[in-house]
Amino acid sequence: MFKSSLFMGALFCCVCVFGFIPLSSAQGEESQASFTLSPKVVADFIHSVIEADRTLYTTHIVERMEMHKVVTAQEYWKQTKTLPLPAQMLLLSGLQVKQQGTGLQFRLAALRPIYEKNGPTTDFEKKGLEAVAKDPSQPYTGIIKRGDKSFFKAIYADKAVSMACVNCHNGHILSSKQDYRLDDVMGGIVISFPLN
Repeated sequence: MFKSSLFMGALFCCVCVFGFIPLSSAQGEESQASFTLSPKVVADFIHSVIEADRTLYTTHIVERMEMHKVVTAQEYWKQTKTLPLPAQMLLLSGLQVKQQGTGLQFRLAALRPIYEKNGPTTDFEKKGLEAVAKDPSQPYTGIIKRGDKSFFKAIYADKAVSMACVNCHNGHILSSKQDYRLDDVMGGIVISFPLN
């Protein structure tokens, strides 16, 4: 369910990027209506799907399964036959979407990540993570170039939505910060997609 709703949301957003959605009239005749959405609005749509899926996975699956002592979420979930952590689920979804070849990408990043690979990879990401840490109500956005292609990139604050997030980061041996609280900004969700 997580992957399918994320895929459908991303698919809708990609269709909106290209600006065409077929609409039917009341008489049943098909017409082609053209409209455009700003890249910021498209990024907001994508983020809302990612955030909803992650929050629902965390609260309705991870926390519920742990509360009923059915199964836990652990970092080494494959080896221990447990659930992936919410952050791992988001990263796995991001890899799955990237492999589809649409150009849409998303991942988690942090200024103080548990694993270095989840840190900022560019100055843009570093500035964006600093910006959303100061003001989590607004994403940090911009247009970046990769070769001759332009991409819209947005970084949204990633908050600790549950005690599972807080406990994992505070208790991890590699965590450089171990005093997170519920709703603290832990990093950012980085979204990018092609404009041309």
